[in-house]
Amino acid sequence: MGKAARLKQQRRAPKPPPPVGRKGQAPAQRTVWLASGVVIVVIAIVVAVLLSQQSSPKTAGPSTPSAADRNAPASLVSAAAAVGFHPTTEPGVGEMEGQPASAANPPENTSLLAVGSTAPGFTLKTPQRQSVSLSDYRGKAVLLEFFATWCPHCNAEAPHLKALYASLPKSKVAFVSVNADGETAPSVFAFHRYYGLAYPALVDPSSQPGSFSKEGAAGSVSTKYRVQAFPTFYVIDSKGKIAWRSDGEQPDALLRQELQQAEPSA
Repeated sequence: MGKAARLKQQRRAPKPPPPVGRKGQAPAQRTVWLASGVVIVVIAIVVAVLLSQQSSPKTAGPSTPSAADRNAPASLVSAAAAVGFHPTTEPGVGEMEGQPASAANPPENTSLLAVGSTAPGFTLKTPQRQSVSLSDYRGKAVLLEFFATWCPHCNAEAPHLKALYASLPKSKVAFVSVNADGETAPSVFAFHRYYGLAYPALVDPSSQPGSFSKEGAAGSVSTKYRVQAFPTFYVIDSKGKIAWRSDGEQPDALLRQELQQAEPSA
């Protein structure tokens, strides 16, 4: 959790005991023992491969960029390519998203803004310098994500957030991502374009700029929201109040549930 992603030990299949040979065995018996040993070894290898596949998170491939990203200025596209972005991952990352809502852990950061308080307003810009304000989404339930491009947990979340956003009614729900590590516009654009995200990712300028390859410091909006770990999530209801918040990877089912509860009543 946080800026140092947590590692989980991979499960390993136990090694089978070597075939036991006995003095004075008949050739047929020795053949049976040898064949049995080969079968056990083969089974162990198969089990080890299956466990390795289950333990190793799958990295999403590049997606088709959104229309806005496809039409980005050539200078931004070139600068983003120079960033060298690629998905980051670690063993055990990406397992929470598919779990039921009840599997979620409580937030580790106990200083997150309180449920029921008014969400601090802000206006930030996309990498293409389009201004986006939180107030633009008043009347909708908003999923506000604070992320870093180099964070394995954020990379694991991105394809899930993309799918969740696509499945929800845009008349009632909005997603907004804020880069919480003071990263430059090309770095944020490289992440956003790679995953083909249709909702805005915003640059939160910092006195200590970061990038995909260099850790930075939080900008003013990230500081107001008391971000200490990546990702950090807030659900803001249609009246601008904080309805839920947490940090770390979250079950898709929980995010959907919290957004639906925060939607404007009919």
